[in-house]
Amino acid sequence: MVRLATAGFRVFASVRRSQDADAIWTFTNDITPVELDVTDARSIVTAAKHVRDELWGRGLDGLVNNAGTGLFTPMEHVALDDVRRQFEVDVFGQLAVTQAFLPLIRQARGRIVNMGSVGARLTMPFGGVVCAAKSAFGAMTDALRLELHPFGIHVCLIEPAAIRTPAVDKTLGDVDRTIAELPPEGAARYAQMLREFDRRAYESEQQGSPPDDVARVVHRALTARRPRARYLVGEHSRFLSTLPRLLPDRLLDQVRYRLFGLPRSFGALIDADAESRA
Repeated sequence: MVRLATAGFRVFASVRRSQDADAIWTFTNDITPVELDVTDARSIVTAAKHVRDELWGRGLDGLVNNAGTGLFTPMEHVALDDVRRQFEVDVFGQLAVTQAFLPLIRQARGRIVNMGSVGARLTMPFGGVVCAAKSAFGAMTDALRLELHPFGIHVCLIEPAAIRTPAVDKTLGDVDRTIAELPPEGAARYAQMLREFDRRAYESEQQGSPPDDVARVVHRALTARRPRARYLVGEHSRFLSTLPRLLPDRLLDQVRYRLFGLPRSFGALIDADAESRA
């Protein structure tokens, strides 16, 4: 937001709470906060109308979809309501926002920039729901890019890898709570693997690229004469995105077992699982 405002854009920044809007006004007058909840259809319509009124008959040069939430837990025990919530935020809500703002984008022949993830290309253990949502959003972005091409509207997908932001504390910062929410047999089976996965993933994010790296790519996607369809950004993003294209699945699995600290031998925990059920 700040980078775009500094570059001369008039920026409308969505916020979920009025307190967040107050914080933006306190920080700068160059960014206009707009209350918007991507899971609330009425909120989306109201936000689009507010921006349209603020533009006084002009169109919108760019829309950046950056909503997201994190859910890391075993697929065996993930609550279906939590899966629906993940898709509501990461997929359905962002499509609804795009539909609501597309008339303004058409008017200015602007462009759409969607925030995806390298996780759409390389699924993580315990991140199946997050990666599935990002994959779905990436496929929808591809379709949108093809469909809007005849109308002169660019659609770009940005795929970050490890980015050092405070959000990691929300998604990976409380593994003990995740374990406590599992049923007893789930905790017995997965606690050790979850802790090791969480430790490695957290360290990777903490050592990731600064958020401004992503901001620079967003700016480039919004201003390049011929923007790319996809932009990779962040620590190890190119390496992680290349692995699935080069390695067969079995070998790729071995790499992931090692990366995320899972046992590498097939059936390694059968005896321990049997003992816990005895």
